Amino acid sequence: MSRAVHHLDLWVSNLAVAEAEWGWLLGELGWEADLATESGCSWVHPDGTYLFLEHSPDQSDVRHDRMRPGLNHLALLTSDRALLGRIRAESSAHGWHEMYADRYPHAGGDEHVALYLENSEDFEVEVVLEP
Repeated sequence: MSRAVHHLDLWVSNLAVAEAEWGWLLGELGWEADLATESGCSWVHPDGTYLFLEHSPDQSDVRHDRMRPGLNHLALLTSDRALLGRIRAESSAHGWHEMYADRYPHAGGDEHVALYLENSEDFEVEVVLEP
């Protein structure tokens, strides 16, 4: 099966912080570190999709706001329920804050099992348990 997304490119304000936060989460989900340059770094998923984090000289100095038009969040998959729980337990030690903790694991609805996280730059990631 071919992949639906080639890559994602996220601009970040602090590359070192973003690399630590995203690197931990993506590593837990089976993505592997792929490339590191002065201005960015990437991780690749086993299906070939990659995510690139970049601090670009072209970006404006406005804080990311997922509530504005544009990308609201990323939804990533896992097929391991125990891993979802471990990510939940360890996320705060890696710069992530759990969202909707009072409704975990069904914040997205009774039939939807997911963990919602937000990092220090207000990027939201939904880690969805694949049925």
